[in-house]
Amino acid sequence: MIVRGRPHGAQLLYIIRGSVLPHIAWELAVVTGVALLVTLTHGFVYQWKITLTTVPFTLIGLALAIFLGFRNNAAYDRYWEGRKLWADLVYRSRSFAREVQTLLHYEAPARLQDVDDPRRTLILRTIAFASTLRHQLRGSDAAPDVQRLLGVDEARAFGAVRCGSEYLLREMGAALGRELRAHRLDAPLAADLDQSLTAMAAVAASCERIKNTPIPFPYTLLLHRTAWLYCFLLPFGLVDMVGFMTPFVVAIVAYTFFGLDALGDEIEDPFGLADNHLPLDALCREIEINLLEALGERELPAPLVPINLRLT
Repeated sequence: MIVRGRPHGAQLLYIIRGSVLPHIAWELAVVTGVALLVTLTHGFVYQWKITLTTVPFTLIGLALAIFLGFRNNAAYDRYWEGRKLWADLVYRSRSFAREVQTLLHYEAPARLQDVDDPRRTLILRTIAFASTLRHQLRGSDAAPDVQRLLGVDEARAFGAVRCGSEYLLREMGAALGRELRAHRLDAPLAADLDQSLTAMAAVAASCERIKNTPIPFPYTLLLHRTAWLYCFLLPFGLVDMVGFMTPFVVAIVAYTFFGLDALGDEIEDPFGLADNHLPLDALCREIEINLLEALGERELPAPLVPINLRLT
């Protein structure tokens, strides 16, 4: 995610970092080159001249703008839903850690420093769950994080399962069951804690739904085709009216249409590593800091900060 202040004045003209321009540079170069060629040759090369009125471009441009707005709204809804889901995971993780610490019947809170304390293991598994979900959504390997948090044996068992996040939730549920049978957890409170696990499972399933269900391909294909055709034909409708300014006008129109199209493509799947994707690394680090602090750890990892204006 790009993190920077709102540009103003002349900054609007030269800011590149965080702009969609690098992603559409070649498309802009192609259609501007076509517009330049049309402008230079229109009526001068063997009397070659094709004239179109602006009426069809007005109608097509209006329809294209509406369609772009619809698709970008759909893409942003997916982006914003993903952000809300991860905010919910932050909330659930903090709440679950607090409930584990306060509701399980242990007489010595200092035992949370003990590596064999079930409360400590539950909280560390909560941190591991967030990291595992991040890796699942990005298609990377979660085993190093699991080994760092839970040890080699747990990482080995984790590596043998297909869905790591579900495995961790099952282990957390089994641990709550053992605490219930050992009478260190009351039944109504056990049900409340299990609801927190269910909510975390719902977050994971919802993120997987966004990840695995893209916007239908015909929408994307139709939008790409229409935008390209519109920008290629636009010079023929403008050259008689604006003359040598035709390439400049076409470049502005193409920047708007291609930019909105590229931005919709990027935020359609908000969990990756592109500039405008969600900062899952930073959110996982925030969860880890909060929960390790709840365990009484003194050496906490530092929060992630933007590097070259980019927060991952």
